[in-house]
Amino acid sequence: MLRSLALLVALSVPVSGLAQVTTVPQSQSQIQLSFAPLVKQAAPAVVNIYARRVVEARSPFADDPFFRNFFGDMQGRPRVQNSLGSGVILSADGIVVSNYHVVGQATDIRVVLNDRREYAARVLLADEESDLAILQLEEAEDMPFLDLRDSESVEVGELVLAIGNPFGVGQTVSSGIVSGLARTGTATGNGRGYFIQTDAPINPGNSGGALIDTAGRLIGVNTSILTRSGGSNGIGFAIPSAMVQQFVTQARAGEIRFQRPWAGMTGQPVDADISDSLGLSLPGGIVVVQMHEASPFAAAGLEPGDVILSVDGAPVNTPPEMIYRMSVRGIGAEAEVGFFRDGAVRTARVSMIAAPDSPPAERTTLGAQAVLPGLTLARINPAISAELGLGTQAEGIVVLDPGPYGARAGLQAGDVILSIDGIEIISPTEVERILRRAAPRIQIDAQRGSRRLLLRFRV
Repeated sequence: MLRSLALLVALSVPVSGLAQVTTVPQSQSQIQLSFAPLVKQAAPAVVNIYARRVVEARSPFADDPFFRNFFGDMQGRPRVQNSLGSGVILSADGIVVSNYHVVGQATDIRVVLNDRREYAARVLLADEESDLAILQLEEAEDMPFLDLRDSESVEVGELVLAIGNPFGVGQTVSSGIVSGLARTGTATGNGRGYFIQTDAPINPGNSGGALIDTAGRLIGVNTSILTRSGGSNGIGFAIPSAMVQQFVTQARAGEIRFQRPWAGMTGQPVDADISDSLGLSLPGGIVVVQMHEASPFAAAGLEPGDVILSVDGAPVNTPPEMIYRMSVRGIGAEAEVGFFRDGAVRTARVSMIAAPDSPPAERTTLGAQAVLPGLTLARINPAISAELGLGTQAEGIVVLDPGPYGARAGLQAGDVILSIDGIEIISPTEVERILRRAAPRIQIDAQRGSRRLLLRFRV
């Protein structure tokens, strides 16, 4: 009796100014509270994906004439790679979202529904950087599908379910909460963007599966985990539904490559030291370091030294966060950017544009009779720079594909050719002429990232 009285007194003690109230379940339904109705509603729209790709096994000496004279044709036999993952149906006509690393470059894709129906599928739009792919089921109609919820409304602490096909054992469901938002650069996998973090267990095969809320709406696509052992340790990552919606929009518009708005600038996160030097009250935002003259931020009035604080009211603290915010707005839209300058917070309207393909890239591939056959070059412009990640200040002629002989000479895609035999390169179209003039002993001065290269070889 005394123990019961003590328990009642303990339950009535205020916690943080509020009285903790306990109640006894009033009905059988409350006693049997479960996720079963939610799973029955959402599970039919989560599918298993079986992807197959044919890859050519090549000897590293296959292109070397010396070894080919001794061993003949050294091309290996093609071999088949299989991958297993999950996907989510997003419309009645069979639009499916999954991860790029599940279906990227696949030659045959089979999608199996929860009721064992099976469909062939083709990729409409895929992007390795975002690790997303949009598929179309062939001859599909009246498919079960999940509605998208705006991931901007998701809050830390919300209950979520992860549905997928881990280890190929069949569809499984795990529960957890949203344990973090705005995670960037922390996940293992192809995705290098912005993630929702969850403690719902995510294991191999869950990739491309659904992260849903308690109303059965899709808030994210499970993509990767943070692990040291290879299994789920309670830190999983999902690509937000806002990005998924932008992919679906572009896929339905007929795009085959994801069009990401171009910032035309470089920046770095603001830490405590930088915030003190700039007069910010708290660390946060991105300080603009360099800016291309054609940048839409420059056109809106921003300058190097400004600190970008927000995009459309959402705070941004890393460059990937800013690019994510721009990407979900989409090309052709405008975003309101908040920035700090001279002790005051200001705003500007910034247009979301594609990287300009000017001046003309002049893509050039050297022919079979050239000194370096197969070598593909282009003039650096904002579009080429964005494609290869060269930075806003890169200029000159860049290698798109070294070709077999260029690769043996040491060239790689992304190398910026500064000169050949001491002659500065002005246009990709003049490279073949200068190579012939320099042969048989060729010297190429190139830039690879922050390193300067001097390649000498004989042809």
